[in-house]
Amino acid sequence: MRVIATAGHVDHGKSSLVLALTGTDPDRFEEEKRRGLTIDLGFAHTDLPDGEAVSFIDVPGHVRFLRNMLAGVGGVDACMFVVAATEGWKPQSEEHLRILELLGIGRGLVALTKVDLVDDDLLELAILDVTEHVAGTFLDGAPIVPVAATAGLGIDDLRAALGDLARTTPAATDRGRARLWIDRVFAARGSGTVVTGTLTGGTLRAGDRVVVGAGALPARVRTIQSLGRGVEEIGPGNRVALNLAGIEHGALGRGDAVVHPDRWAPTQRFDARLNVLPQVDHDVSRRGAYAVYIGSGEFPTKLRVLGTEAITPGGTAALRLHLDRAVPLLPGDRFVLRESGRNETVGGGEVLDIAPIRPASRARPDRDLDRLIAEHGWIETDRLELLTGARRPPTIGRWVVAPGQIEKLIEKVRTRIADGGPLGLDIAGLDDRERAVLATMNGVRVDAGRAFPAEIRDEFADHPAIVELERGGLTPAPPDGVDSKLLREFVRRKLVWERDGVLFHPVAIDLAAAAARRLVDANPQGFTVAEFRDAIGATRKHVLPLLNELDARGMTRRRDDLRIAGPRLP
Repeated sequence: MRVIATAGHVDHGKSSLVLALTGTDPDRFEEEKRRGLTIDLGFAHTDLPDGEAVSFIDVPGHVRFLRNMLAGVGGVDACMFVVAATEGWKPQSEEHLRILELLGIGRGLVALTKVDLVDDDLLELAILDVTEHVAGTFLDGAPIVPVAATAGLGIDDLRAALGDLARTTPAATDRGRARLWIDRVFAARGSGTVVTGTLTGGTLRAGDRVVVGAGALPARVRTIQSLGRGVEEIGPGNRVALNLAGIEHGALGRGDAVVHPDRWAPTQRFDARLNVLPQVDHDVSRRGAYAVYIGSGEFPTKLRVLGTEAITPGGTAALRLHLDRAVPLLPGDRFVLRESGRNETVGGGEVLDIAPIRPASRARPDRDLDRLIAEHGWIETDRLELLTGARRPPTIGRWVVAPGQIEKLIEKVRTRIADGGPLGLDIAGLDDRERAVLATMNGVRVDAGRAFPAEIRDEFADHPAIVELERGGLTPAPPDGVDSKLLREFVRRKLVWERDGVLFHPVAIDLAAAAARRLVDANPQGFTVAEFRDAIGATRKHVLPLLNELDARGMTRRRDDLRIAGPRLP
């Protein structure tokens, strides 16, 4: 499916043309029908002769309803630009065209309407007028199709041109990050809350858990409709109606977005590039009452121009915007900026950074991934994807790291280890990043939860008490004349181990495990305490602590009165 927006001056026949093409009147409200004036967005769809499905978003042309027009063109693929041959190019035609360009829409055609009301000479002049006005824009060279909706003239030619437009317009990309900007919300009898919008960025499925709006209100997708038909799942680039469970329709509104939880990082502050329209007759600065139009939403905003005080007409510069609420954005999203006080479209551009970390005075934003990584220094791969939509393999651990940052942290950790002296550095005091680089460092030994320079041997390793415990093997004698604090330090450094009040040298666990292995090999059903005692030639004073230690390490497991092999028995 392709989603096509109408655009053009008021009363140039946009709604009549959609009705002639689809059989659906996009003017939904009684006031619209009574006044013959489109006030809000209208929706219709049709299948073209070649089978291509097309959805139309019919937008208001009157200047008073420009915000509704902006709400309708945030997720479209192309446009059908409507100009009446009887009136020619009008001021609102110009503003609509500039808005479409600011939003990055790059394909479309021109429907020259009401041609049954002009003669051939006026028709030729109308075509020349349109050609001059679209020169240098994305509609330069686009088909200009003469039509008369009420008389049925040229409708087949317009259908054929729309078919060509649909075929040459690239399909929406599935980036695995579904986002549906709501343009309508209502309560359907017997169904509850229904929202509609154009789905972009990813796929939605019936049963999906989603969040909606600035409050991240939880909901569940009960059912999905597209082109009037129920579907189990729907991809990007489609007009969609979602029946949402678990949420009241009164809590939602136009401009809210439906997204999967944990796939977006909603933001109220972002950096962007603004292109100011040449037609603006004043500089753009932080002074003024502004509104940003993104997706289907209108968001009051404050702005600060970066690197300069103001942007001149026709100029381009970066700026930082502060919205009145958080919205789910990604770099590359397009927006339009209007100044409310002057009631004029100032310009538009694209989002560059949705979570700027540098102060505005030093910020120099762009969409370069390396710039963002350099500013963060260390950033988790999942966080990087959340902020940019791009994924890079981790440099170390779970982080993508700017050049030189790992080396700096290694030197910092190495200094801390050296400052630890003979006692080394307690690695419990390291953060996750420091632990990650520690695992890569050469010339470092980690023992008993402490890190030492590799060349430093533990000063207590040859202590007479430890040597005596090693000689005692499986039946060591208690150390005599050794301070209890020193004994606790031996245990902490894992130079000896203690179980049930008995101290052993680490070699004892190897000997005990070997004995257990021999007994299990001889009888896989298991062995008793007495059999183990006889195998090692010890008394219960040493046998029970040894068996308890084997159990604790997973080398043996107790089953009733027997010990069987554990998963870690050598």
